[in-house]
Amino acid sequence: MSLDANDVNKIAHLARLRIEEADVPGYAAQLSEILDLVEQMNAVDTRDVPPMAHPLDAVQRLRPDVVSETDQRDHFQTIAPQTEAGLYLVPKVIE
Repeated sequence: MSLDANDVNKIAHLARLRIEEADVPGYAAQLSEILDLVEQMNAVDTRDVPPMAHPLDAVQRLRPDVVSETDQRDHFQTIAPQTEAGLYLVPKVIE
């Protein structure tokens, strides 16, 4: 796919970019090459390729779901400016 100067200027306007007129032919050539690559990738038959959730066969190491720290809520609430019924009181920030 070949882009001309008008296409590049329209894309730049939509993207709110300022491009010098001397740079427009270079951008047109580069964008045309990118669109040609996309067309080549679209032409590849991928019907028999299973979708992947991740490109690597990485497995996340998970720790056991057990309590590993003691409950220190009462200690932390003693140093809080304001608490009530086990909750922290904070100033209202949304009107």
